[in-house]
Amino acid sequence: MIKILVADDEPDMEALIRQRFRQKIRENEYEFVFAENGRIALEHLRAHNDFDIVLSDINMPEMDGLTLLNKVCEELPLIKSVIISAYGDIENIRVAMNNGAFDFITKPVNFLDLEKTLEKTILSVNHIKKTLQAIKENDILRMYVDENVLNFMNSRAYTESLTENENIEATVAFIDICGFTAISEKQSPNIVVHHLNQYFDVMVRDIIAHDGIVDKFIGDCIMAVFKGEYHLDKGIEACLDIKKSLAALPDDELFSPKVSIGINSGEMVSGNIGSATLRRLDFTVIGDTVNTAQRIQSIAQPNQILVNQDCYEKIKKSFQCNRIGSFKLKNKAAEITVYEILS
Repeated sequence: MIKILVADDEPDMEALIRQRFRQKIRENEYEFVFAENGRIALEHLRAHNDFDIVLSDINMPEMDGLTLLNKVCEELPLIKSVIISAYGDIENIRVAMNNGAFDFITKPVNFLDLEKTLEKTILSVNHIKKTLQAIKENDILRMYVDENVLNFMNSRAYTESLTENENIEATVAFIDICGFTAISEKQSPNIVVHHLNQYFDVMVRDIIAHDGIVDKFIGDCIMAVFKGEYHLDKGIEACLDIKKSLAALPDDELFSPKVSIGINSGEMVSGNIGSATLRRLDFTVIGDTVNTAQRIQSIAQPNQILVNQDCYEKIKKSFQCNRIGSFKLKNKAAEITVYEILS
């Protein structure tokens, strides 16, 4: 929604604008706020930081439009000002434009002209918003990413790497915090996010310690990938350590975190997946191996680490396991046998 402040002492101006733009007001495209002079308009602007455009007359009591224009340019330089005045001589137009007005419309108002001017002004406002958002995102990125990584992201090598996809042998683990949804329904957002980030931080440290990669955060679940030699062993060891680390956290009367974990190992596709149109691409892994790990996690109970028969056969001499039973998983024709990793 575009929020527009109209400063004009003519009593019929508000009625004319509301009539002309009634459809856009009704559809929540435009919101108009009216002030009878520059002083009241400035009070509105100082009290609320969500105005996008000011439409202002020049000749008004208490504070005229050119004074208001100067104040807006000094205090709120991102707001676009359009002067609407009966004083349409070139001198007034030049003074207004030189003092920072985006455009100038003469009275009596041609509302078709006003409509087109608003559309043009809104395009400029939206461009500024997008630019500021890009700057903000870039600044945030620089807070979290090393300068050498940013330089690489701007290089040709990085651009070419976006199109490289391959089949790999790896282990994937889905690690879900059990029952955390209950907190989000009862506590404030700040408390929910603080606790979730605290638990994630503990889990991520153990994943990294075993050469794992955090592929993504999915709600209150982590998807982690382990590659290279002994990737299955590394994945299981990381998950066992996560259980221990969460259990060792200080007592919390709000929530005691427990995890349910599904692990699977095998061939998967590694590539840059997403939408080029949205410019949102994730370098991730996909395939049946990944889907099976997620479905195994869905049947795991709190503090259970589950694997299928194939994984069990590979690690049964290295880890203590317990056969849980056979389960029918979504989109799987046959039941699979599931084992719990104990230690």
